[in-house]
Amino acid sequence: MTDDVAALAVELTDMAAADHRTAVHANSDDPAEQLAWRRLTARHGDRLGEIMAEYGWPTAELVGEEAARAAWLIAQHADRQLDIQRRALQLMQQAVSAGAAGPRELAFLHDRTRVNEGREQIYGTQIAGVKDGAPVPWPCEEPERVDELRATVGIEPFDEYVARFS
Repeated sequence: MTDDVAALAVELTDMAAADHRTAVHANSDDPAEQLAWRRLTARHGDRLGEIMAEYGWPTAELVGEEAARAAWLIAQHADRQLDIQRRALQLMQQAVSAGAAGPRELAFLHDRTRVNEGREQIYGTQIAGVKDGAPVPWPCEEPERVDELRATVGIEPFDEYVARFS
């Protein structure tokens, strides 16, 4: 790993750590906390855009497993930057095809991007809210096939997944 790439790996993991620390503010009742979360994710999204322009998708082979997962998390949370999410999705799809990234994370990013575009999701990974104590997914394109599609990318069945949120 060159010094540049090593520094990039540290930067990505630091960004993910900051994301984890402040994610609780995403749906805060305090507008200032929500704003701080939005600013953080926007800053991270902008930086991920620069990284993708320079390096392509930051794969585990390039930056290590932890930093690659951090890049995915940053893309996942760039909800108000559809251009960044779409670019990450495109580059990550190429990386998955080349065996350099995992299909599970790609499925989550695919659903997240579609939901942000106002479209139905594929894998049922995105939760719209809670009704009567049970998580409710965003609408799915083929709800009857969700578990089958999830299995193809290594995601547990929907009922098991939502049980973790209950």
